[in-house]
Amino acid sequence: MLRCRRRDLAAWDELVASWNDRLHYFLRRLIDHEQDAANVLQEVWLGAFRNIGNLKQDARLAPWLYTIARRAAMNHYRGRYAHREAAAVDIESHEPTSDRDEQLDVDNAEQIHFGLGRLPLPEREILTLYFLDDLAVAEIAAVLEIPAGTVKSRLSKARSSLRRILDEEAARHER
Repeated sequence: MLRCRRRDLAAWDELVASWNDRLHYFLRRLIDHEQDAANVLQEVWLGAFRNIGNLKQDARLAPWLYTIARRAAMNHYRGRYAHREAAAVDIESHEPTSDRDEQLDVDNAEQIHFGLGRLPLPEREILTLYFLDDLAVAEIAAVLEIPAGTVKSRLSKARSSLRRILDEEAARHER
């Protein structure tokens, strides 16, 4: 990170190589079209390059990069996304969730990708952050700029929704 702050291009290449696929995956869960996601990813890296001096703790790299990516995606969807987010906040309960209440088989990536693609954007976003890099609730709250209690309730709702989608798909294949 020190080398990146000094604008060492080799260090930037290493950073991009290690994070590009994860950020692209995250953006593809938020943005439906591949080309749009690729364009937004370029904006993410440009923003990261411009603002690397603001990152004071190297351990905060993941939440910092995901925050930049999320903001870039929100800018991409500005009006429509803000409306969906506000509607989701209005109907949520803020009850904490247990990490054990809705177990998902995250080892079956194909099923998870299928299910994520059918979830509303706020649920897709929170599950992607949770499963992608095992971000803690506090880190997800920082990325999404919402309270930790809201993260827990959204995570519980998203897990339930994903479980329902996967169960329905499994039942459809059994017929």
